[in-house]
Amino acid sequence: MIPVNEPLIAKNAQKYVIDCIKTGWVSSAGKYIQKFEESFADFLAVKYATTTTNGTASLHLSLCALGIKKGDEVIMPDLTIISCALAVVYTGATPVLVDVDKDSGNIDPTKIEEKITKRTKAIMVVNLYGHPADMDLILTIAKKYKLAVIEDAAEAHGSEYKHKKVGGIGVIGCFSFYGNKIITTGEGGMVVTNNKKLYEKAKLLKDLAHSPKRRFLHEEIGFNYKMTNLQAALGLAQLEEVEKFIQKKRRMALLYSKGLETISDIELPKEYPWAKSVYWMYALKMKKNSPITKDKLRKRLSTLGVDSRDFFYPLHQQPVLRGLGLFRKEKYPVSTDLSQRGFYIPSGLALTEKEIEKVIREIKKVTNNP
Repeated sequence: MIPVNEPLIAKNAQKYVIDCIKTGWVSSAGKYIQKFEESFADFLAVKYATTTTNGTASLHLSLCALGIKKGDEVIMPDLTIISCALAVVYTGATPVLVDVDKDSGNIDPTKIEEKITKRTKAIMVVNLYGHPADMDLILTIAKKYKLAVIEDAAEAHGSEYKHKKVGGIGVIGCFSFYGNKIITTGEGGMVVTNNKKLYEKAKLLKDLAHSPKRRFLHEEIGFNYKMTNLQAALGLAQLEEVEKFIQKKRRMALLYSKGLETISDIELPKEYPWAKSVYWMYALKMKKNSPITKDKLRKRLSTLGVDSRDFFYPLHQQPVLRGLGLFRKEKYPVSTDLSQRGFYIPSGLALTEKEIEKVIREIKKVTNNP
């Protein structure tokens, strides 16, 4: 079976990790933490970066650093992983949903303003499957209403909006380094910002909020969201090769696009002129008039040794959120449509050109395209 995502481990990873083990610096202190944070900040051209345990923790930490609390509202796209909504729920605030762009699946900027109320405190932007969101109008709206812009760039390491790397465009950005991400630490995350106060607040809260006056004295609620030196060592090695990884992702996408462009039943991913997508996942959509359903196509591909995944379920359809009394009467037609028609195929960095050729060949076979 060709998996949807298999990581490619950088050449220096073993060297750095063994160094941690030999020196005994295996927990949440050690030189690789600082090196990874500083190097990642340089990569994004931001001033500050602080490691976390995972992407969800990064989102939660960012919201807490911004002072988001019960009674507040945070606007976000309907089509995204549930972590975005859960992070808001953790703070006691309320997620507010907006439908998405029909091509990228990212939040539709033209539909944001109608969802803003007196309780709105932030807009959470998600760069879905590696394609950046359309930021100009979002930033304009945020400035008009004095809202913070949080970027969820978990799937978009190195993606660019008008030549600026995502994650460093809003007031605060969040990353995941899960095993399927371009830069991986197994599990892990990062919060980035150009705002010193937000950075210092995030650092304080992620380490149990020890009082600056005296350690083990706690004046506010904090969290244990610290990354280990072992993870940071792996992350630093991955970051050293990130440009090579991004080039490979874009090369893989080009091969897929050329190989699948003649299939009339499938819509290929679109890259907007102002965007540089890293194609974290090569995301396809079945056309509405296709004689073969997405589920049938995926099932057939599985029998042929090709793994695939559905798009995310829309947040407004998630049982756990509806159980909290959220979104019960809300409808988001674009998000729903993309979720029903969308799926992605093997896209991991360890994927070979021979495997890409097989995936293309099997998709053509299932869709009866020679």
